[in-house]
Amino acid sequence: MTYLDANATTPVLPAVLEAMLPWLTQRYANASAGHAGGRQARRAVEAARSQVAELIGARSDEVIFTSGATEGIASVLLFAQAEWPDRPLLVISAVEHAAVLEGAARWEQRGGRVKRIPVDAQGRLNLDAFKHALEPGRTALVSMIWGNNETGVVSPMAEVAEAAHAAGALVHADAVQMAGKLPVDVRQVPVDYLSLSGHKMYAPKGCGVLWVSHQAPFRPLLVGGGQESGRRSGTENVPGIVALGRAALESQAWLQQDGPMQMAALRDAFEDQLLTQLPGSVIHGREALRLPNTTSVSLPGVDAAGMLILLDQRGIACSGGSACHTAALHPSPVLEAMGCSAGEAACTLRFSLSRLNSREEVLAAADTVLQAARHLAEQKNLSVI
Repeated sequence: MTYLDANATTPVLPAVLEAMLPWLTQRYANASAGHAGGRQARRAVEAARSQVAELIGARSDEVIFTSGATEGIASVLLFAQAEWPDRPLLVISAVEHAAVLEGAARWEQRGGRVKRIPVDAQGRLNLDAFKHALEPGRTALVSMIWGNNETGVVSPMAEVAEAAHAAGALVHADAVQMAGKLPVDVRQVPVDYLSLSGHKMYAPKGCGVLWVSHQAPFRPLLVGGGQESGRRSGTENVPGIVALGRAALESQAWLQQDGPMQMAALRDAFEDQLLTQLPGSVIHGREALRLPNTTSVSLPGVDAAGMLILLDQRGIACSGGSACHTAALHPSPVLEAMGCSAGEAACTLRFSLSRLNSREEVLAAADTVLQAARHLAEQKNLSVI
C-alpha cells in the first residue's frame, strides 16, 4: 500500500516505537507511584514534557498531556464559556475541524453567540471580517485552525492573536496539522492555548497536548486524582507520552533539516503531474500558504466515492474528506466555505504525504490516480483529457 493519508493519521516512526516499547513491557509502573518504578516513569513523563515544549517554544510547565486534541479543544471552550458568562461571544473561522465546529454548536446551545468568519476562494481567512467581528469586552475566545486538515491552508495566526488580544479576547490555536509540519513557536505567535495530537505527528493514537500559557487562566475539564499539576486528572498514558516526546524530538530535527521544503517540492511534483495530464483539475488553496504535505484536488468528471474504492483496490490510501468525521462521504463544509459547487466537492480527493513517502512511490501514485480517473471516465463515456 502507498499511504497518502497522513492528515488522518501518521505512521509511527521506528524511533518512536523503540522509545515507547519499554514502557509497555518492563517499565509499566504508574507515574504517580512513590516507589522506584513510579519515579522512573515520572522522569520519563517530564522528559517528554520538555521535548514537546522545545518543539513549540514553550515552557515545560505549560504543557498538559491529554488523550488528544479533541479533549484539549473541548477543555478550552467549556472553560471559557463558564468562566466569562458576561462575554458570550466565540469567534471561529468557517473552515474549522469538526471538534471546534461541534464545540461551537454546543456553545450556542448553552446560550452563547458564535461568529463564523468567511474565507476566500483559496481558503484564506478574511482578516478584515475577523477584526470587524470582534466585540471588545464581549468576546471570550477566538478559536482558530492553524493548518487546515483538508486543504492545508495556513491561517495568519500572528495577526489573529494580535487583533483578538486588542479586543480583550483569548486565543486558542488548533495546531494539530501544523505541529511537526511547519515551525510552531508560541513565543513568536503569542496565542494563549494550543492543542495538538500525537497521532498526527508520528506517535500513536490516544495521546495529545494542551498547551496553556502561564499568563492565561485555566480550570481543568477532568478532575479527580490531580495529575498534570491538577490541570488534567487521570492516570498518565506513560507509553504514549514517551512516544509523543520522541516524536517531538524527531520533528524538531526534521524541521531543522529543511524537511518542509523537500516535502513541499514532492507535493508540487505530484500536483503538477495531475494538472498536466488532467486538464481542468483544481488544487484547492494552491495560491495560499499551505502545509507542505497536503493536496486537495478536484478531478473533473470523476466521482470521489468511486475513486476511493478504485484507488484502495490499487493500493493507494487517500481520503475524500476529513477522516475524523465518519467513514461516509459528506459535503465538505471547508469546500463549501471556499465557494466550491456541490459537483466540484463531489470530485475532490485529499492526498497527504508523510515523511516516509519516497519520491518514486508518490509519482507512481500520481500515475495510478490518472489511470483510475481515466477508467472511471471511460465507464461514464466521459473524456478527462
